[in-house]
Amino acid sequence: MERFGRFLNVVDVEATCWDGQPPPGQASEIIEIGLCVVDVESRSRVAKHRILVRPVRSVVSTFCTELTGLTQDEVDGGVEFREACALLEGEHRSRSRAWASWGDYDRKQFERQCSAGRVAYPFSSRHTNAKQAFTDCFGLRRKLGMSAALSHAGLPLEGRHHSGADDAWNIAALILKVMSHDARPGGAF
Repeated sequence: MERFGRFLNVVDVEATCWDGQPPPGQASEIIEIGLCVVDVESRSRVAKHRILVRPVRSVVSTFCTELTGLTQDEVDGGVEFREACALLEGEHRSRSRAWASWGDYDRKQFERQCSAGRVAYPFSSRHTNAKQAFTDCFGLRRKLGMSAALSHAGLPLEGRHHSGADDAWNIAALILKVMSHDARPGGAF
């Protein structure tokens, strides 16, 4: 049995996007959920996961493919959003683990999409805005994007930026950096 508070789910989503406004009748939808599991006790990244999600109210634009590397064919092979949420709950204990994301975009995107599709929100209420925690930890005047924060922390960007799985992995590295500066077990997380 998993001890409460031992693991933290770090989540990063990629969603359909356009260079400008969405085409008529389309709305931004999650197409990839990246997840990195952090063992708070050992202060290490222990797992990296990727869930591709098939959009139903939008298509992957050329701009989106250039940004994320994801194609329409790839996400067509993904699961429905409802199933992705069930995977988060069943395989990643998303309702019982604390979770973090870089900023509030990911949390809000899940809230919007769950509401629009009448899908149960898959996460616990214990969410940490890792961008804010990083800003506070290092006494910065402004919040940095993930890539700039990695540079500030002296950490490499691993993988492809705007890949949900790679970004979750990199955000987890930033969280571990924050934890190493905080004397409390688990720190802000």
